Amino acid sequence: MNFWDHHKSITCYYELLMSSVCQKYQLRQMEYDILMFLYHNPQYHTAADIVRVRNSTKSHVSTSLKVLEERGLIEKKVAEGNKKHIDVYLSASAQPIIAEGLEAQRQFARDMLQSGMETEYISLSRPSFSHRAILTGMLAAELRVKKAVRPDSFRQRNT
Repeated sequence: MNFWDHHKSITCYYELLMSSVCQKYQLRQMEYDILMFLYHNPQYHTAADIVRVRNSTKSHVSTSLKVLEERGLIEKKVAEGNKKHIDVYLSASAQPIIAEGLEAQRQFARDMLQSGMETEYISLSRPSFSHRAILTGMLAAELRVKKAVRPDSFRQRNT
């Protein structure tokens, strides 16, 4: 079996873990996903970026951003030279949601690593990667963003 045989189960389990955060803060899944996307990808900060990178529909992103702004979880800033260019940023009030979301994502990664799935391989029209490598990469990426650690700092240093 490969990754795609488990894809639906993995996705359902991820959504189940994230649903506790969504319920606690009365968020729809798309709203939660946008908050986490903005946290993990600060280089993407427009609605168009979210639509393009996440492959989401414009209407869903627009509706979710409106709700998030009304609840004070994001801030929109209009560019000075171009009123049509609106940047979207997380507000300070989103931090508790982000913190719990990160913990839920860590739990998901831990559960996937402990499930034995790391022994299976993923075939994505490129060389195969183990689940462990992908999840380890996710955790490393989170650490780089959270602590502003450069990728080269993971290399062994000669002392």
